[in-house]
Amino acid sequence: MSLASRLTRHPIPHSPERGAEALSQLPGLAPELCPLIEGMGGSSPYLGGLIAREADWLTEALAGEPEAAVAALIAEAGALGPAEIDTGLRRIKRRAALIVALADLGGVWPLATVTQHWTDIADACLCAALRVHVGAEARRGKLPGQTEEDGARDGAGMVVLAMGKMGAGELNYSSDIDLICLFDDDRFDGSDVMEARAAFIRATRRIAATLGDTTAEGYVFRTDLRLRPDASVTPVCISMTAAERYYEAEGRSWERSAYIKARPAAGDLAAGGRFLETLKPFVWRRHLDFAMVQDTMDMRQKIRDHKGLHGNLKLEGHNMKLGAGGIREIEFFAQTRQLVAGGRDPSLRSRRTVEALAALSEAGWIPAEVAGELTELYAHHREIEHRVQMIDDAQTHDLPKSSQGFDRLARLCGEADTDRFREGLATRIRRVEHLTGDLFQPTRGGSKPSLEISEAEAEIMARWPSYPALRSERGRLIFERLKPELLRRFHTAAKPEEALSNFDSFLKGLPAGVQLFSLFDANPPLVDLLADICATAPGLSRYLSRHSGVLDAVLDGRFFAPWPGAAGLRDDLSGLLSGRDYEAQLDMARRWQKDWHFRIGVHQLRALIGPEEAAAQYTDLADAVIGALWPLVCDDIARRHGPPPGVGGAVLGMGSLGSGRMSAGSDLDLIVIYDAAGVEMSEGRRPLDPRGWYAKATKSLITALSAPTAAGKLYEVDMRLRPSGRQGPVATSVTGFASYQRDEAWTWEHMALTRARVVAGPASLAAEIESIRSAVIAEKAAPDHVRAEAATMRARLAAAGRAGSTFAVKEGPGGLQEIELLGQAAALAAGVPHRVSAAQLAEAERLGWLDGRGVAVLQSAHALFNRVQGAARLLTEERLDPDAIGTGGQAFLARIAGAADEGELATSLDKARMDALCCIDAVFGSVTEQDIP
Repeated sequence: MSLASRLTRHPIPHSPERGAEALSQLPGLAPELCPLIEGMGGSSPYLGGLIAREADWLTEALAGEPEAAVAALIAEAGALGPAEIDTGLRRIKRRAALIVALADLGGVWPLATVTQHWTDIADACLCAALRVHVGAEARRGKLPGQTEEDGARDGAGMVVLAMGKMGAGELNYSSDIDLICLFDDDRFDGSDVMEARAAFIRATRRIAATLGDTTAEGYVFRTDLRLRPDASVTPVCISMTAAERYYEAEGRSWERSAYIKARPAAGDLAAGGRFLETLKPFVWRRHLDFAMVQDTMDMRQKIRDHKGLHGNLKLEGHNMKLGAGGIREIEFFAQTRQLVAGGRDPSLRSRRTVEALAALSEAGWIPAEVAGELTELYAHHREIEHRVQMIDDAQTHDLPKSSQGFDRLARLCGEADTDRFREGLATRIRRVEHLTGDLFQPTRGGSKPSLEISEAEAEIMARWPSYPALRSERGRLIFERLKPELLRRFHTAAKPEEALSNFDSFLKGLPAGVQLFSLFDANPPLVDLLADICATAPGLSRYLSRHSGVLDAVLDGRFFAPWPGAAGLRDDLSGLLSGRDYEAQLDMARRWQKDWHFRIGVHQLRALIGPEEAAAQYTDLADAVIGALWPLVCDDIARRHGPPPGVGGAVLGMGSLGSGRMSAGSDLDLIVIYDAAGVEMSEGRRPLDPRGWYAKATKSLITALSAPTAAGKLYEVDMRLRPSGRQGPVATSVTGFASYQRDEAWTWEHMALTRARVVAGPASLAAEIESIRSAVIAEKAAPDHVRAEAATMRARLAAAGRAGSTFAVKEGPGGLQEIELLGQAAALAAGVPHRVSAAQLAEAERLGWLDGRGVAVLQSAHALFNRVQGAARLLTEERLDPDAIGTGGQAFLARIAGAADEGELATSLDKARMDALCCIDAVFGSVTEQDIP
């Protein structure tokens, strides 16, 4: 459709005479276009002049679609040769300025389309200049090994990164273009790099002159090369290696912000893409980077100080870009949040401001209504910016300083009432300032709290300046702002000194403080959470000091989302690990697991989930980690020794992992079983027999799970339940496993098998292992024999184990361990493959070992003890001592167990133990000294 048929608005001529003059340049114009031409020519001297100069071309262009006119100009740029590059590009720019302005002023294109077409023109002009000038260097033999065709195809290794608004596809009407010019030094032999460097520097200077110099024909785009690394001392084009080293060692916050919008625009785009990929760790930090907020505030303050942009709003001369409530504040609002969270969430990495606002809203970082309103305000502001620049093609963002200037601007915007125009403009500016103001407000003051500090508390606080987290001046300054609020929160705890002491342990363990303190400073709810943890769970506070990065996860939109299940977790982790090297995969898996592990603990602490849900979620998490790492481990072995021999290997989870009852501190009991029937050796550079191949894979899995890296460790791993225990091979063939279980395994191994579950490996092998498990349990169903063997095992546990107590619910007579022993014995004796203890215990009634009441007593005690045990592992890494966990921990335990307080809980635990002991003795008999081996 032609432009005339799509018009929705038009400007009003500020000078009717000039409007009529512009219209006279285009005889025979379609009537629908006349108001647009009159308004444009009558309010913009610059555009009126372009109409006169390009009348013939414009007449033809207006007969077709504006998109076609832009496409033709881009094609024309691509065909320009060295002799006509300077004049040809200036002609293209003039014509593009006309067609873009007409489509913009006429409401034919929305803002995003206007800025994208303008950016496309800039890209085309840049590509043309690079092709000509790099090609000239190649033609002269100054780029060793490169031809003129290489220069035309991909810049002979040179790439131009578009930064700022050009990088984002958001160029404004009279924008300069910010460029960084690099060359791929890997493309040249060592001895040729310096000669190539000199040639690229010459080409860059000529490109900048072609685009930016003003001649009788005008200019193309003002060009700024100062965003390159260390611009005051580096040449205009540097090698990618030098740039990478700079950003790695010296890159600053404003450069990180600049690279949000970076885009390869001309030359070797593939090399440019690889370069930007290497910078991702610099730009997108893994941890939520709230220290960036302070850097942004400092940057904004410096801009305002330099430009004198302070004081109350005055429209005359107000800077629409940098002033209060201006465009830059919306961009900072989005970019800062992108940098804070984009390292963890790639969906937030959009170059375009409007897309970034939408993504931030979708991820829960800003309210949807704020994103929507800022999007509208951004479009209004950018439109005003364009109109200001269209008047005289001035690179300005300042509103007019006179009433006549405002009249002209209002008319160019299609508004006949200047006062109404000014009022609407002022309202929008103030609204932007209000919506973005939270980001730039000074943080909470550091006034001393009006609290009475006890001598013991003062003694604790006196130690803080010596801690690593408070050694930097910046860390101390931020912490001083936080301290009053932290102390106030601790004083609301049941035992303030206890909470402060736990916080002291947390603070002492922190290796650094700036990032974490900035995180707290920007997110007061995290201070609530930290105070809650310190008042309730000393073990969790110590965990936090070692893994403070997990607090980032609280701000992730998924933290309070529904639980994704083992399959969803595995898909999420597998996606994160894809494309990384092996060591990076292990680090990433650890950080990811700690985030989710912490989430489960917080949800349980805050009563969002119950103990049973927590146990299931800890199990899902372990399943996902093993399920994601086992294929990676096998792939790593395959690179050296060939693909897995035969069907493959499976990982069998035993104990709490197999039964789905893991807790915060559970380790992993694993067995690896493989099927390599008929295969003698693997097919690889260094072949191995199946036993050797799977042994290596198993050892690698143990290392992947348990070895400490920079990000910590995942789980402790226990392989002692494998056939023949410590003496047996670390991986067992499926036939060997079946034979061992049928012919050699002890009764206690068959009992352990009742809780086994395949957690990773080929589905066909998993099904075969489950079939073997069920068959072995059925075959070994000998009630009297199993009962006698279990009684002997109970006696041995009594000899080797620690004595139980009220809160040490796992060990001792009538404890969790004995109840589970009876359940496993009942399942084996009955020949049923139940894994869950409640179902196993129910078999004791069918066997005649217990009546229904006895089974119910054991099931109830088992549930209570499991609740307390799971909560205890969350509260402390040591043996549970009610006094050590403090009042908050005691209250949490009581709530988890459904008791009114710690005293009622103790009574319930003692009674449950005694009741359970009576039932267990009824099955196995009492354990006397002579029964203990």
